[in-house]
Amino acid sequence: MTDTVAISICIPAYKNTTFLRRLLDSIAIQQFRNFEVVVTDDSPDDSISDFLHQYPADFPIRYVKNPKALGTPGNWNEGLRQARGTWVKLMHDDDWFADPDALGAFHRATLEHPQTPFHFAAFTNVHEDTGRLEPVTCSPLDLALLRLSPLVLFRRVYVGNPSCTLVRRDTALFYDEEYKWAVDFEYYIRLLRRSPRFHYIDRRLLNIGFNALQVTRYTFLVREVQIPEYVSLLWKLGPRILRNPFVYDNYWRLFRNLGIRNLSDVEGLAQHPLPPAISRMIRFQRHIPLSILRQGLLSKPLMLLSYAASLAHRVGPGRGEAQAKSDRSRNSP
Repeated sequence: MTDTVAISICIPAYKNTTFLRRLLDSIAIQQFRNFEVVVTDDSPDDSISDFLHQYPADFPIRYVKNPKALGTPGNWNEGLRQARGTWVKLMHDDDWFADPDALGAFHRATLEHPQTPFHFAAFTNVHEDTGRLEPVTCSPLDLALLRLSPLVLFRRVYVGNPSCTLVRRDTALFYDEEYKWAVDFEYYIRLLRRSPRFHYIDRRLLNIGFNALQVTRYTFLVREVQIPEYVSLLWKLGPRILRNPFVYDNYWRLFRNLGIRNLSDVEGLAQHPLPPAISRMIRFQRHIPLSILRQGLLSKPLMLLSYAASLAHRVGPGRGEAQAKSDRSRNSP
């Protein structure tokens, strides 16, 4: 390996050595070798440490035991702080590389697009309880919309989770530890607002494991998690984002799927006041039976009607502009 590390593979670990072994085995067979592995450990025991002492690695692994548990995504950020490579590749311990040339494909992308600080690849979702494989790729329309505005990620996070990305370390930001459910796409929006250039690798380089232990499994459709995060997002990015139809539709589906019927259902959980556009949306939905709202063919025209009505109202500035300035001044890991 050269003196300069090209890629730091940062693995936030927590107890599960079976998943970690699978990931490390997929790293061990990579043909591209100029990398380091950084494992940051949030476990309450020595299971990860004991495993790494026995693992027969022929590549450099740096192990960092957090003095106290940092949680998700605090443990992700610790890996970014520890990274020494020109590029950082966060890898969840239940994901793994799809083939021996996967890391090399990422590295070649950095050489072919030297001015681009953010790369992401297609991937395969692996549903471990059933064995179902779900290929996820980006269409030309997806990429065109993403180039127009990162807010399109409210439509669908087709960038994938952080395992699917490679970010130049001097550009990368920290993940916002306020978020659990929205943490990845909030990060992508902030990163792309700061550095809008990106490159998509149209090849499935990662296998993304879906299992019952994941944070997204036990925060999905949980009001106490999703409502505070999504209202916070509005004030962080600015309520004007509701003028984007994909953003508006995302909030429409959120309140519909959570079965929100009254403003008090949201106000009691949100840590910020509701923007007027959200209050009007909830009042609009309240007059429509959930049985109708949850039928896609009926819900979409109703959403568009509500969205069109919302455009007639002025949206307040919120905190988005100030937050954008704060993001630009935030230190890189």
